[in-house]
Amino acid sequence: MLETLTRVPPDPILGVSAAFQKDDSPEKVDLGVGVYKDESGKTPIPRAVKRAEQEVLAAQQSKSYLSPIGNPGFNAQVAALTFGSDLVGRKGDLSLAQAPGGSGALRLGAELLIAARPGSSIHVSDPTWANHVPLLGNAGLRLEKYPYYDAAHNTLAFDRMIEYFDALPAGAIVLLHACCHNPTGQDLDASQWSAVAEVLARRRLIPFMDMAYHGLGEDLDRDATSIRLIAKAVPELLVAVSCSKNFGLYRERTGMLAVLSAGSEPASIVSGQLGRLARTLWSMPPDHGAAIVDRVLSQPELRQDWMTELRHMANRINSLRTLLADRLTEASQRDFSWIKTQRGMFSRLPLTADQVVTAREALHIYMAPDGRINIAGVSPANVEHVATGLAAVMRG
Repeated sequence: MLETLTRVPPDPILGVSAAFQKDDSPEKVDLGVGVYKDESGKTPIPRAVKRAEQEVLAAQQSKSYLSPIGNPGFNAQVAALTFGSDLVGRKGDLSLAQAPGGSGALRLGAELLIAARPGSSIHVSDPTWANHVPLLGNAGLRLEKYPYYDAAHNTLAFDRMIEYFDALPAGAIVLLHACCHNPTGQDLDASQWSAVAEVLARRRLIPFMDMAYHGLGEDLDRDATSIRLIAKAVPELLVAVSCSKNFGLYRERTGMLAVLSAGSEPASIVSGQLGRLARTLWSMPPDHGAAIVDRVLSQPELRQDWMTELRHMANRINSLRTLLADRLTEASQRDFSWIKTQRGMFSRLPLTADQVVTAREALHIYMAPDGRINIAGVSPANVEHVATGLAAVMRG
């Protein structure tokens, strides 16, 4: 039977990481995989997370299973962090389920939507995170693209996006990046999110929001503006939350799906469905990362230390944006100031697939095949090599 299987092509992002690891050049620069890196090029464990982990392990008396919907303290803390005080009047409308990372939350949400309405389509931004396609599509959702990024002008295609939403039928599902858009870094501002919330409500669309980088754009409150505006405008909403980046818990696979329903009775039904679906997907979620997040957010000292370090991470990424934009502009004699207006770890440079290969082979600069770069991989030590090298590649 197994002889019928064919070889799987390398993952385009993970393949970049593997090639980088094999490269022995002292000039090599990894701008590929989307993990935060500090000034030394390492992906750190936040101080508060490290301390909370030690406290969790010291207090732990059992490794018994959680329920299918996970750690209730974690779910409640992350929901409060995401929705803020704006949701006080609708807490009874909220259903929460822990999931293995943001990816697990996306898949759980997709399974819920298919169970509610088989054969549904989901409209995703053009471009979007590549893994959205298998995570959502393999659950049975049909994917369609809405206008989002104007690559010719390195800006948001906002008017075309709104026009697209305004033409969708009631009940259509729309996937939105809550902040720090992957792969472009191009976010909506508060007034634009208000306009999106208005059209979603008026057209009775179903928003499914992906919150993978909470706190790494501006700060925790401003990064959650999109979710909080939309939660007040629409009766139904799904939010997939990841704790990988902001808590540094990449390998612990810590995430949550929050579903806002039009009343407490529908919310109770959704909670039962989430438990059933989770049971069929992974049975019980892992607790270690969730217990750490619960500890950090429930202890004022740990929470404040975590917020301080997270703010430093966001400020550092934004300062690297300025540094790279200025050096690229100087080296290429082209305007790269648009990189400064973007947020989060990613930006997409105007490079062809062949130019990306040239940057890798001639300059040892590694990035995704579509020109997406991880801004956190830039540093004062390598920015000169990156900027002058890429400028030369773009000139041909």
